[in-house]
Amino acid sequence: MGVVAAEMPAAFQQEALRAQAIAARTYTLYRLANPSANHPAADLCGDSTCCQAWMSVEDRVAQWDSAKADGYAEKITQAVTGTDGLALYYEGKPILAAFHAISAGSTKSALEVWGQDITYLQAVTSPEGEDVAPNYYSAVSVDKADFAETFSEAYPQADLSAEDCADWFGEESYDEAGLPVSIEIGGVEADTGQVRTLFDLRSATFTVECDGDTITFYVTGYGHGVGMSQYGANALAKEGKTAEEILAWYYTGAEVKSMSN
Repeated sequence: MGVVAAEMPAAFQQEALRAQAIAARTYTLYRLANPSANHPAADLCGDSTCCQAWMSVEDRVAQWDSAKADGYAEKITQAVTGTDGLALYYEGKPILAAFHAISAGSTKSALEVWGQDITYLQAVTSPEGEDVAPNYYSAVSVDKADFAETFSEAYPQADLSAEDCADWFGEESYDEAGLPVSIEIGGVEADTGQVRTLFDLRSATFTVECDGDTITFYVTGYGHGVGMSQYGANALAKEGKTAEEILAWYYTGAEVKSMSN
């Protein structure tokens, strides 16, 4: 319950919360079978960038509107207990049930983001947009000199000597869904995921422009883009889809089954 409360807004549709509960339970099973090298003394951690976020009862109640707290607590309780024992499986094993906040119209494949082709983590369309997802678009501005210093540390072969920083940027490469996967900067091809990390962008789906001494990234979505989009799941739930249908949408070929089986 602490994971669902931390990972998804309690105001979301019940079927989206149920889908999140099943995905979180599945991720836990996967991590138990495939421990992280980041913490060899523990099976799981509460860092969302490594395992899964977690929130205590006190902390979640403190952040909720007091008039809605009881209702939110009941929704999360029902999402977890109502899916008790259910998890996602592919070929008899719990899947790596990755999820993220907001996609940019399509999720991304594990191959594209992590360099590993995983059958059930393929790119699929996702229905959220700026009308349903907060900060669907965002912008990050970086001083020209700071950009050059940061990028050159990661890509020392890059040539950023041109006076006009607009000349630093070349063509972008895109995946089949039309999302950027790499961009030419200073004559080198940089992975957009790496650029996202370097400049703390909300996602790797962005365009960039230079105006004088300022470089601005225009970003769409939030998160790595692999697996279930949480705002997409909520949009699908609003359309009437069940938790099982939402999970089937995002995890290609995976099945919801009882852990006892």
